[in-house]
Amino acid sequence: MQMQSSRFLISLLLAIPFAALAQTSPTSQPSAPPSPIAQTQVSPSLIAQAPAEAGPSCSARSMLFSFEDSHDGAPVRDVPIWHLGDDSAFFFTAGMAIDADGAPNAYDPQNTGLDDVSNAGSPGHWDGVLEDSDGNPLLQGPGDPFPGYYISCTALADRSKPWLDPTRFVDASKIPYIVLPGDVARDAGARLGDFAVVFNLRSGAFTYAIFADIGTLGEGSIALADNLGIWSDARQGGRSRGILYLVFPGSGNHQPRTPEEITAEASQLFRQWGGTERANSCARDIAPPSPYWSHPAQ
Repeated sequence: MQMQSSRFLISLLLAIPFAALAQTSPTSQPSAPPSPIAQTQVSPSLIAQAPAEAGPSCSARSMLFSFEDSHDGAPVRDVPIWHLGDDSAFFFTAGMAIDADGAPNAYDPQNTGLDDVSNAGSPGHWDGVLEDSDGNPLLQGPGDPFPGYYISCTALADRSKPWLDPTRFVDASKIPYIVLPGDVARDAGARLGDFAVVFNLRSGAFTYAIFADIGTLGEGSIALADNLGIWSDARQGGRSRGILYLVFPGSGNHQPRTPEEITAEASQLFRQWGGTERANSCARDIAPPSPYWSHPAQ
């Protein structure tokens, strides 16, 4: 998928050869400062768009609230949720667990899908797949994308399509989406379908996304991880720390969107918020040291 926007050039980077940027490895250890993202498959016409609008630094940030993150019901840490002045956009740092929900090949009875079936729930308590009135997961039929696989669902759905249509949901393998806990979404004013920007603090890559599922703090789709250069295996991949999430409450229309629509909408919101200049300032303040972002990952 093409996730593209304008390039923010920093004088520090002018001495770095283009070839060196293109060889950045998402799994390598960062230098100081971390390398900017690779510049492959970037449209010159999009690079030439207007740069991010100037805005105040992140020094004006304040904590919106603190979220108690937990694992298996036990508190793990308090995560500050930040915002800037009267701006409704909020941001936080966390890791990234990989979510396969919504992909038609996410789960199957033989547990050979993209993710372990245990991550879809358990009998009578299914979260990642549709179930019948008896609590049994529903299977795709002959005319569906993956016959015999479970119908995997996301909280955001195209309600114009039939309930049992697997394409009704947001495909984690194709759409870069984020997951938020219900409490965080409610308290911060975010709604399903809102737009976001997500940053890999290790590599300097960032990409645009949509809020498409309810779950844990620090979780994103397979496509989101791919865009950021993170190991996207839903069973074993992800990142334990170093991901910055920026969310724009009230920016969506409660509907799934294409990657092109996500890029168009979220890139405009990001520029208005202050773009890479402000993002770097916020990253330095809440998760130093920060990278210097140049343009979205592909």
